[in-house]
Amino acid sequence: MSTPQKAYLQTETGTRLDCLFNPAKLEVVLESSWEGRQIPGQQAPTQRFGGGQSGRIPGLELLFDTTGTGESVTTFTDALTTLIRIDEDLPGFDAAQHNGRPAWVQFHWGSFHSFKAVITRLAISFNLFSPTGEPLRALATLDLTQYQDENDYPRQNPTSGTPMPARSHRVQPGETLDRIAAIHYDDPTIWRRLAEANAVHDPFALRPGTRLDVPTLEN
Repeated sequence: MSTPQKAYLQTETGTRLDCLFNPAKLEVVLESSWEGRQIPGQQAPTQRFGGGQSGRIPGLELLFDTTGTGESVTTFTDALTTLIRIDEDLPGFDAAQHNGRPAWVQFHWGSFHSFKAVITRLAISFNLFSPTGEPLRALATLDLTQYQDENDYPRQNPTSGTPMPARSHRVQPGETLDRIAAIHYDDPTIWRRLAEANAVHDPFALRPGTRLDVPTLEN
């Protein structure tokens, strides 16, 4: 008999937030834009692809309950709220240049591994308290929105797969080569391969909007 697996959130910085209870449901929304121009005499217009949209996991409900231990459930909810705040420890953070953002997260549950996503909405409801007023139970509802294009989603193993050939990456504010290497190669230490391919001399001084070539690595 297989052992039930607990769901968890993995952050960009490697922090893992375990869910005390698995969600009752999981909805993944993938959408794309199509446009059709009406033509006289044609019953239905031919649709033309207008581009993809960010994937979404709306209304993900996570229940936290510490009645068994008596400790405050805010230990878990506070960890969630930090994920919607700017993380000054991320590479490339620069308050003077207004380069800063929260970390992205991934939701894992058994063999399901979500796309990298940002938390666009977080609502926390406390619904059980101890006689002294300590919150003991909370329901957190998250809306997750895909952080970037991922041609290999969905992935069944977060560490499997090799980089796809002929790819490029547009640098976002606050990104550095080691973070970009982690995104495409699952290994930040391969940043030198990106530096060589794009003649980058300072891996911590990338200009947002720059498009980098992402070379393929041998297995």
